[in-house]
Amino acid sequence: MMKTRLLIASVIAYALAAPVHAQNDKMTPIAAPAQPNAIVLNTGPLPGAKAQESWHSQYGSVFARNVTVATLTPFLPDPAKATGAAVIVAPGGGFRTLSMNNEGWDVAKALADKGVAAFVLKYRLNQTPQDMDAFADEMAKMFSGASRPNRPPTDNPAVTLAPQIADARAAFALVRARAGAWHVDPDRIGMLGFSAGAMLTMATTLYGQDAKPAFIGDIYGPLAAVKVPADAPPLFVGLAADDPLFGNSGFGLVDSWRAAKRPVEFHLFEQGGHGFGMYQKATTSTGWFDAFARWLGMHGYLKPKA
Repeated sequence: MMKTRLLIASVIAYALAAPVHAQNDKMTPIAAPAQPNAIVLNTGPLPGAKAQESWHSQYGSVFARNVTVATLTPFLPDPAKATGAAVIVAPGGGFRTLSMNNEGWDVAKALADKGVAAFVLKYRLNQTPQDMDAFADEMAKMFSGASRPNRPPTDNPAVTLAPQIADARAAFALVRARAGAWHVDPDRIGMLGFSAGAMLTMATTLYGQDAKPAFIGDIYGPLAAVKVPADAPPLFVGLAADDPLFGNSGFGLVDSWRAAKRPVEFHLFEQGGHGFGMYQKATTSTGWFDAFARWLGMHGYLKPKA
């Protein structure tokens, strides 16, 4: 019982309570940064939303919260090196905030440098208090378990994450609709997610109907066993063994993919914790992106389709 809600609560709490660089690095409100290339998706405003989108800095990075309207921001490669492959990038943050720098823009820039078009999905989030202190207090209560619901209405991700899955589906539809202008092959669009974004990536793959990613990446997301579709895409998994959320929860997702005889690659790094993303750390987890890029190359996505 309560697996989905408690898991989301744990992701939220850790994302906000466990710093990457310094124990005393607090959340600082900032003005919303310019996002000149962001395209509003057609999923509409979050129903019943009252708090407005706001941004803050933490850990030397930039985060968004109270996102009520989803957007997609393209990061296109130099046409001379474009491979035709593309990736929808889903940052994490417990569905209450989004790590836009570390798990979004920086990832997209690195992919574009490899010739892969990248699109950062700023998906709609669960509402939090507008006031930063109240927001921090709510997260502290959630971390302690004081505000966790006694019974969720459902543990089905197709329902629990319905707005976010709708945003992901709209992102795939938009990239396919503009594939010609963006020099993207509509059959070579994958999805890469981090923590909660990895949860969304899996939910989109399993419940996203027409999304149908060509390949997927799950970076420090939950690895619970799932029922794998017969046509499941190749899966890349990256996790640190000392991840306090998922490092000791088994590898059911990987086992499920293997049992279904679908392609899967799994990197278990000795150290790295949770949320390492594109931060440069003195751990081998920093090499996850190079491994992911080599994996894309192995599957033919770093060269134009023959």
